Amino acid sequence: MGRMGREEFALSEKLPLTVILDNVRSLHNVGSVFRTSDAFRVERLLLCGITATPPQAEIHKTALGAEDVVEWDYFADTMQAVDMLRKQGYDIYAIEQVEESIPLQHFTVEEGRRYAVILGNEVKGVQQQVVDACDGSIEIPQFGTKHSLNVSVTAGMVIWAFACKAGWVV
Repeated sequence: MGRMGREEFALSEKLPLTVILDNVRSLHNVGSVFRTSDAFRVERLLLCGITATPPQAEIHKTALGAEDVVEWDYFADTMQAVDMLRKQGYDIYAIEQVEESIPLQHFTVEEGRRYAVILGNEVKGVQQQVVDACDGSIEIPQFGTKHSLNVSVTAGMVIWAFACKAGWVV
């Protein structure tokens, strides 16, 4: 299928997007985000708080080796990751349903900018202090009886949208 190898992946251009997992409990969700990040060549994952880190069998079960190629780092506190990215010039957005959040379909990705998105805990979402430290929030409009999506599904939708909006998918 013409898939790239590990060395080629490491040297390849990356989508200018960092994905932060803020206290994600499920190792399967973590693995799934690794796998989606591999598929779209996300520049890196930042695993924060109680979010598990590789190597873990349950992460590997859904990541299928993506945890070995996608760059990642761990921060005990999500605010440490936010502060680091802020100093590096990133635009940082929480993926949350809050007042004045931007619907994902209306979010604009500007060429030459670097972005970070923060996905939160499966029950509590992104910590309020983290939301407050962001440049804004992005939400996925929903029309059913539930008001949230699984964090790995959300990650897939957000990463796909960024890839499309950045011109990676034509």
